[in-house]
Amino acid sequence: MTFAQFIGKGSEGIIGVLNTVVVPLIIAFSFAAFVWGVVSYFFLNGDNDTKREEGRHFILWGIIGLVVIFSVWGFVGILLSTLGIAPVGR
Repeated sequence: MTFAQFIGKGSEGIIGVLNTVVVPLIIAFSFAAFVWGVVSYFFLNGDNDTKREEGRHFILWGIIGLVVIFSVWGFVGILLSTLGIAPVGR
């Protein structure tokens, strides 16, 4: 197996696994944390300020997680395009 085969192109190799499994899974976890924070902050805790603060933290970390993963995913896409190893759809 050569390095090019290991890295893959499109939906094959490491790039394919990252683009089709790992990145969507991380996005789903970040979005779930955000949604849990919103539900916890607005609907579940009423007047309990400590629980609302916890919900606020989930919202913040969910947004931070989404921003980070989309930024890294975009950077990797630019890097792969520059190297000529474009993912699916490019």
